[in-house]
Amino acid sequence: MKHSALNAFMHHRCINNPNTPIPQYTNIPIYQYTNIPILCHFVIFLTYIKNRRYTFGMQTQRLTEHIKALEAMRRYPETLYYRGNKALLRRPMVSIVGTRRASHYTLHTVRMLAKALASRGVCVVSGGAMGVDAAAHTGAGAANTVAVLGCGADIRYPEVNRPLLEAIEREGLLLSPFEEGFRATHWSFVVRNEIVVALGEVLIVGQAEPQSGSMRSVEYALKMGKPIYVLPHRLGESEGTNRLLREGKAEAIYDIDAFASKFGVAVENTRPKDDLFYFCQRMPTLDEALAAFGETIYEAELEGRIVIRDGIVMPA
Repeated sequence: MKHSALNAFMHHRCINNPNTPIPQYTNIPIYQYTNIPILCHFVIFLTYIKNRRYTFGMQTQRLTEHIKALEAMRRYPETLYYRGNKALLRRPMVSIVGTRRASHYTLHTVRMLAKALASRGVCVVSGGAMGVDAAAHTGAGAANTVAVLGCGADIRYPEVNRPLLEAIEREGLLLSPFEEGFRATHWSFVVRNEIVVALGEVLIVGQAEPQSGSMRSVEYALKMGKPIYVLPHRLGESEGTNRLLREGKAEAIYDIDAFASKFGVAVENTRPKDDLFYFCQRMPTLDEALAAFGETIYEAELEGRIVIRDGIVMPA
């Protein structure tokens, strides 16, 4: 029986501990080098891999492009790292945050809202956490979402969201201000929250209590001058967002399609999302469209990509 994986692990351990002899022959059982039973070694090996949370696919890269939206932060991040499709940062973006312990009503509504936004070419930004964050990412679909992490982009935290985060890495975008191997701390989540808020044109708070991290995100949004939207809740629920409504600091979303339509019309997910598409989602006049794209507008109309109606240009 071969023990190449275990020997590789023990070899790594021995390098970090010069006083431990390095195994020389992979065909000799690893337990001959120590008095710890082989089963214990296997458990240690699995724990080592799990805690390190290695990802063997995409590599973390440094983001060199300047993101104008992040200029709204108190201080532009010194370094940003990413895995996935950085082109998503050029899309219109909406940020969604909220509690990790959300109600079924909140989770369902957030998923439907994120889906409606994604169908209009909007990229949904959230923090990759449980609860509202996960609902926002799931509703938008992995290819239409950015997860801003409070840890290194190579770490899958929380573990329960590993499949979701891996899907976002493959199809969407993982973004982090922390280098590989950095583990989340209380203050790193604060940094993450500010980035989440800054990226979006507006902030949506699905559900939050008064002293929660989501309300800290609201403070960032207010300082940045971002419009804030919340879901309507019953009395005694989501006291944080209910207070925002009472104080006139937020607007409630009573109709998902009506809200999402602020960002354009819904189209099939297979529809190419180019500059013309996003320009026409703002319902420009024909004169504005011609000034921006020239005769391409008429070509796009003939191809069925846009519709010109009553002097207004919109996606078909």
